[in-house]
Amino acid sequence: MHIPPHDNNNLPIIDRNNSHVPLTYFNIVKLKKAERFSYSVEDYESCVVPATGTIDLLVGDRVIEKVGRRNNNVWDGEPEGVYVPTGQTGEIICLSEKCEVFIAGAKFEQTLEPFVIRPDDIDLVQYGSDDTKTHRKIKHILGQKQAGKVGRLLVSELYTVGQGGWSGFPPHKHDTNRSPDETKHDEVYNFRFKPKNGFGMQLLQSENSSTGEAFHITDSSSFVIPAGYHPCVVAPGYEMYYFTILAGLSQRPLVQYFQPEHAWQIETIPGIKDMIAKFK
Repeated sequence: MHIPPHDNNNLPIIDRNNSHVPLTYFNIVKLKKAERFSYSVEDYESCVVPATGTIDLLVGDRVIEKVGRRNNNVWDGEPEGVYVPTGQTGEIICLSEKCEVFIAGAKFEQTLEPFVIRPDDIDLVQYGSDDTKTHRKIKHILGQKQAGKVGRLLVSELYTVGQGGWSGFPPHKHDTNRSPDETKHDEVYNFRFKPKNGFGMQLLQSENSSTGEAFHITDSSSFVIPAGYHPCVVAPGYEMYYFTILAGLSQRPLVQYFQPEHAWQIETIPGIKDMIAKFK
């Protein structure tokens, strides 16, 4: 499901218990200097990631200072974030002239401990190639390095490297719990393009259909993936980024099931097996 760019007025884009992706939560919060925003999502753990700007974050009796290093856009430096446990309130205070903040959540009933993610805590994976039109970089904000500190939530930033090309390829899905071949993970994206007038296409194909649907995605498009194979592509001349939220039903590690007729290409894409392993 495509959610076109719009001013959400700091209200959740994907609220708790969404009918399509009930395991996930997603909000974009925009503030000006000294403005504050408080939130609490019952039964969901969350991660606060400034897309741009710098914030302080209050979590319980903790003050986590100066989170966020990017000024202009998501290409302008490394990400940072804060894990907010289930049942706790996060209060965002804008320190810069303005900020745009992603809040990613996953359904999880236990209450863990808050922590901050700095650039040294990011797990970087780069794979693919220009020749295979699959060259991309992944920055895991809540990834393997945070195993044991998080319940069901995986949060990453994905970048196409160069201009044009495919992502999420070969086509894969993760809509069924059938260990060890696949796990059930709901997923939500938010896209950005450089230059901002760039665009791409998000494909969505059900397991039992010979063809799928194509959606025209632009800067700030969000996309909900409840089920099905879901590769995407960016137009030539543009770079693409997408903020990725994955929420597992029964476990945090992701096991992707690749579409059988295209799975052979796993053997042709440099580094893709390392990428797959990083989600587990």
